[in-house]
Amino acid sequence: MLVIKSTCHWCHVMERESFEDEEVAEILNKNFVSIKVDREERPDIDNIYMTFCQALTGQGGWPLTVIMTPTQKPFFAGTYFPKHGRMGIPGLIDILNRVSEAWRKDKDRLMRSGEEIARNISYHFMEDSKRGTISTDVLHEAFEWLENSFDPVYGGFGSAPKFPTPHNLLYLLRYWKATGKQRALEMVEKTLEGMYRGGIFDHIGGGFSRYSTDKKWLVPHFEKMLYDNALLAIAYLEAYQATQKEIYAEVAQKIFAYVLRDMVSEEGGFYSAEDADSEGEEGKFYLWTKKEIIDILGEEDGELFCSYYDITDKGNFEGKSIPNRIHAKENVNEKEDNISVLRHRVFTHRAKRIHPYKDDKILTSWNGLMIAAMAMGGRILENDAYTEAAEKAAGFIFKNLVREDGRLLARYRDGQAAYLAYADDYAFLTWGLIELYQTTYKPFYLEKAVAINEEMIKYFWDDQKGGFFLYGKDGEQLIARPKEVYDGAIPSGNSVAALNLLRLSRLTGDQKLEQFADKQLSAFGGIISEVPGGHTYFLIAVMFALYGSKEIVVAGERNSSDTREMIKIIHKTFLPNVVSILNAEEEDGETLLNMIPFIKGQKKLNGKATAYVCQNFSCQSPVTSKEELIKSIADSI
Repeated sequence: MLVIKSTCHWCHVMERESFEDEEVAEILNKNFVSIKVDREERPDIDNIYMTFCQALTGQGGWPLTVIMTPTQKPFFAGTYFPKHGRMGIPGLIDILNRVSEAWRKDKDRLMRSGEEIARNISYHFMEDSKRGTISTDVLHEAFEWLENSFDPVYGGFGSAPKFPTPHNLLYLLRYWKATGKQRALEMVEKTLEGMYRGGIFDHIGGGFSRYSTDKKWLVPHFEKMLYDNALLAIAYLEAYQATQKEIYAEVAQKIFAYVLRDMVSEEGGFYSAEDADSEGEEGKFYLWTKKEIIDILGEEDGELFCSYYDITDKGNFEGKSIPNRIHAKENVNEKEDNISVLRHRVFTHRAKRIHPYKDDKILTSWNGLMIAAMAMGGRILENDAYTEAAEKAAGFIFKNLVREDGRLLARYRDGQAAYLAYADDYAFLTWGLIELYQTTYKPFYLEKAVAINEEMIKYFWDDQKGGFFLYGKDGEQLIARPKEVYDGAIPSGNSVAALNLLRLSRLTGDQKLEQFADKQLSAFGGIISEVPGGHTYFLIAVMFALYGSKEIVVAGERNSSDTREMIKIIHKTFLPNVVSILNAEEEDGETLLNMIPFIKGQKKLNGKATAYVCQNFSCQSPVTSKEELIKSIADSI
């Protein structure tokens, strides 16, 4: 079995070298049943066998090469293998021949080995959710872990390769808000600025690449993933709320411009990724020589542009240049009207190049993340185009990725939806719908969020130990049933679900949802406490639970100026532990009241928009001015 990412450079290399090669094909067809799996379509298969690979070899990654028995029991694994051995890496042909011979001579031994490995994998997943209580000490330990691994020169955590891990930044923003620890905010800002200055950001066309191969954020692995850009947009948006620095809003806008230009289907769903390679070369689409720029812009403008973006005769990547602003002395968001005009001309020229392959799968999970980001962008930046894009994507999912019986599906492509949705699909889509409600205050989105969350509990909840399994009880039963809580490249479904449960409980007053959240926090408390730095999004949910939240109900006409003023205050302020509700009684009638019974008595006073700020099951006196509202939420986190 070969597990690949469609945009992975080494996956393509291995395909060209081996799986499109007649000599390799002859060996495979004679001795094996070859299976190729897209890990984004089958994260359940990828999770189980990647765990085996990491346990066996000490490392993982894609392509993932696994050899197993006919009963799915693995006994060999690795990542990239060349056709023939070189530089200490065994060749695929040699591996296949040796395994074939071993299977012929001693099949029983390999079968027994596979059975033992499968038992160990299953045991590993059972041990993964250690129960325990998470205290505020764990929150401080997570901060200290991040601080100790922080790069004070270029931002980010650790050395090369450097990954954005936006959820670390979301955690630090909340930690700063809760504790007043200025260092946490400094780490966020340094990282956001460092990434934007670096070559990991596409300065010509917008959007971020997957990760940086060096500590400066200069040389990216050039693939662009929808989930990275969604989560990074959220990080920049929240930094803008927290600091009111326009640069963070500008970066979010550039991310959204890229996504809306290049990553949206006609029907409104968001595509998954763009490849690192074009014309068989990694990064070719994004690289420049100084001569190319001068040919496009002329001598004077070309020199200015090259100086601004560090494009030199020598180059900074294999003889060519990745545009960047790493060593710029002036502030990164200085006025650049002239540069903007020149950049557009360069972009227009680049558009004529052969583009990287676009992975046009539409994944429910990653769409959920971008729906959340676009909805937040709509309310924080007051841009209806972002909100409309989020609503259109949500509508696409409801139309194309929900079965007749209501079961959510995971992937859509070429008019076909497939695969029962996983925990991440349910959790991320629920997150997106919560954000859509918090932006539009349309009861429909809250209803959908509650319904999808209920479905997640129905299909994925572990009644014995708590927490959510990766795949549903109605799905294909594999050799193990994992529960993922580690917040790696993206937050885990369990982490996002924990916060969803708490937010939905606060929004609706449904205490059963909070009880599920409490069980979930306890289910993973032990493992989180052991490695808090690897579970920062889960700790965001913990912080929401431990520090408490506020519920703000604004009663008023949806389009009246005084209602809009109050809502604008809520939207512009960084209030991560606050949920808000619009009680537009004349419009929403019984729909909202049926979902949120506690708003029944919270109405306009004296004909004015009125805000009710509640915490710990009690409400402050209602306020009817924006100044009073600001004062009421001043101490909120």
